[in-house]
Amino acid sequence: FTGQHFTIDKVLIKDAIRQANISNQDTVLDIGAGKGFLTVHLLKIANNVVAIENDTALVEHLRKLFSDARNVQVVGCDFRNFAVPKFPFKVVSNIPYGITSDIFKILMFESLGNFLGGSIVLQLEPTQKLFSRKLYNPYTVFYHTFFDLKLVYEVGPESFLPPPTVKSALLNIKRKQLFFDFKFKAKYLAFISCLLEKPDLSVKTALKSIFRKSQVRSISEKFGLNLNAQIVCLSPSQWVNCFLEMLEVVPEKFHPS
Repeated sequence: FTGQHFTIDKVLIKDAIRQANISNQDTVLDIGAGKGFLTVHLLKIANNVVAIENDTALVEHLRKLFSDARNVQVVGCDFRNFAVPKFPFKVVSNIPYGITSDIFKILMFESLGNFLGGSIVLQLEPTQKLFSRKLYNPYTVFYHTFFDLKLVYEVGPESFLPPPTVKSALLNIKRKQLFFDFKFKAKYLAFISCLLEKPDLSVKTALKSIFRKSQVRSISEKFGLNLNAQIVCLSPSQWVNCFLEMLEVVPEKFHPS
């Protein structure tokens, strides 16, 4: 099972499940289920557990292990090819570190309407990037707009078998109230991406690529923007306010796509 590090820390497993606030009504995905160390605890609480694993030997192991469990479904595939539920679900998982960004996009962008949150054990470095004071990645801005993200604690190598060479972390994710109809999610991401193309620009200069000068001044007064700050310093709520203002005052043909 080369490259996989199984969660063996019972305290970490307990904390991950508790942080996700799982109920007996929930469908929970365990991405990269491995030997089922997390799955075996999830099935005691959740209504339905989907254990997703790409390694064929581990898939066979999981199917034997949970052959008598009525509320566990074992799916053998790469998560990037998995048919994500079209109904509300949560995730409690020690994810494959190599596809972290892909997993985030699938959960927090593509599945925005149905992903409710959960707990994810992942590499520490990409976790820390989520909490940078300056947000350069459009997807990171998007995630913070719709989800409360919390680094619960750092996790040492001894929590895994075999121990990884990198530090890990427990990340808690909770979906916020949606600020606008999620049919606008692609347009919102395009808006963020457009303004972050030149991340060193001031808020004033960046906004002028979409808004008229008088509109920029109005937005600044309305939402308390510091026009001289870098565009990467905008908060998620300020991003949303600027986007909603664009929908209201800028003709659609001038919207970024």
